[in-house]
Amino acid sequence: MIRQNEQALRQTFVQIGRLMYDKGFICASDGNISARLGPDRLLITPSGLHKGLLEPEHMLIVDLDGQVVRGGYGRSANLKPTSELPMHLEAYRQRPDIEAVVHAHPPITVALSIAGIPMAECLIPEAIVMLGIVPTTQYATPSSEENVRAIRDLIRHHDGLVLQRHGSLTVGDSPMQAFMRLESLEQNARIGFMLAQLGVRNPLPPDEVEKLLRQREQLGWSHPGERAEFCQVCGACHPASQPHRPTLRASDAPPSLNQTDLRELVAQVVQKTLGS
Repeated sequence: MIRQNEQALRQTFVQIGRLMYDKGFICASDGNISARLGPDRLLITPSGLHKGLLEPEHMLIVDLDGQVVRGGYGRSANLKPTSELPMHLEAYRQRPDIEAVVHAHPPITVALSIAGIPMAECLIPEAIVMLGIVPTTQYATPSSEENVRAIRDLIRHHDGLVLQRHGSLTVGDSPMQAFMRLESLEQNARIGFMLAQLGVRNPLPPDEVEKLLRQREQLGWSHPGERAEFCQVCGACHPASQPHRPTLRASDAPPSLNQTDLRELVAQVVQKTLGS
């Protein structure tokens, strides 16, 4: 992995901030981005600014204790780092292998966390390969030490987390990979939302999950111990002849709809979800 130089990294933050806003993953001053500049320095976005309107001079450099080494420049000299800096620092402490962290407030992901619908399911092949299992943290006040504790154990072995009632945290070997994991997470949530509306879950069979896990391992994205987690959550440890019980039982699903009502519901869900 080749690190971008500082100026290129600043431009990448501008690009990702605009992507996050354009895709509806943040609004107003939501969200933050950070990346390693070296063994003991991070580049990070400021507090209080609209991330869809970032400029290269807005970013700050901090050390791994959270102290500002160099602020923004020009008219941005008085900016402060994001209030979520402690969460970013904790992610880097727990994951010396990562190069970047992205925090956002993707609305469908947040909605599912409030509704108690888990993201840790084996529904979509691409999400299994890119994200692995995505657990949901206990609720914690944003920008607090409580929030740092909430991610501490989970971020060690996961590349994406749902922060209950708050947002998402994704990590990667570059800012763009961390952003792509955010995008994949929200797409997974979007499909999960539509399935919940339809009263259907239908997870992948364990033997298909096994194939995807092998792909994930070949790409170097797997984590120690995740096989046991996939076994517990998705039944990927079961022989193919023993079908895994779906996470959502038929008795948990909403009442059946007739075909006319079902078509109308699907159309409404798609229209609302995709914004068409």
